[in-house]
Amino acid sequence: MNSLSVSVWRGRESGSYQLFDVPRLESQTVLDVVTYIQRALDPTLAYRYACRVGMCGSCAMTVNGRARWTCRTHVDKVARDGRLEIGPLNNLPVVRDLVTDMTVFFDKWAGAHGRFQGGASRRDEIARVSPDSPARRLADAGVECIGCGVCYSSCDVVAWNPAYLGPAALNRAWTLVNDERDTGNRARLAAVAGDAGCHACHTHMSCSERCPKQISPTASIAGLKRAAMVAALKGDI
Repeated sequence: MNSLSVSVWRGRESGSYQLFDVPRLESQTVLDVVTYIQRALDPTLAYRYACRVGMCGSCAMTVNGRARWTCRTHVDKVARDGRLEIGPLNNLPVVRDLVTDMTVFFDKWAGAHGRFQGGASRRDEIARVSPDSPARRLADAGVECIGCGVCYSSCDVVAWNPAYLGPAALNRAWTLVNDERDTGNRARLAAVAGDAGCHACHTHMSCSERCPKQISPTASIAGLKRAAMVAALKGDI
């Protein structure tokens, strides 16, 4: 039986790669490889997954230097001469082995005011938003983000500037800016217009190129830049 030579990160921020020989199977995913190691070779290996079908994004890891969903990444597409290198996501603290602490990622969602703020009560009529409205279409382009962290791990600006809100948080802010039911845009635009916000983006496109959902945070961030500029010219922020 053919085998794979798999280097897996072990430890926390400091650690080293450990080499495993894993059987090569048909239609094998990188998550299958990690699961085999944990179940058959080393039960102490820590990693995270849930759905296994590309719905939750919790299995995101770095594979041969690139952040990916491991459940949707087939070994045939990424193995180099029968070798794989699997590590935790970049730009996030490592809890252990392949598990990262996502706290800072979601704290930045909060920092970008990534929570819907409505002005209606339960006594009001249900809001009706036309699916054909320009604002709804702009929101729809980014609303499918599931917070997997692939774009954040791939972002060079986050690596240079840890305070940067990051593409996922800014994409979320943009979807809410275009939600006509939301009443929090003044504070939201003020929050994303700071030094660590949308203007810090260098438009390297890594987030858009690597998003498993084919979302373009780069486009969302460009929209925020325009919206923040208009708000500043009006004196709203």
